[in-house]
Amino acid sequence: MKNGLIVLASLVCVAALAGLAGWTFYAGSRIGGGWGALSPVLLYVIGGLVVVGALTGGLMWLAFYSSRRGYDEPYDVNHPPRRKP
Repeated sequence: MKNGLIVLASLVCVAALAGLAGWTFYAGSRIGGGWGALSPVLLYVIGGLVVVGALTGGLMWLAFYSSRRGYDEPYDVNHPPRRKP
């Protein structure tokens, strides 16, 4: 019973967020010049999205790279790392 309520509440929240997103796009098309007013700055918006996406991907790659190489592991004084000859 409790799991069903959690799933139902989650679906209601997702539906509410989807409705809010739809209303936001509808209201945005009616404000000022509508979507046509966005065309002069569209190149900057797309460029900003590309830069943010590249930065996010690069930082995630660095996090996984350091984790795979063991750089994130704490130093253990009882078992120091072995040196390769």
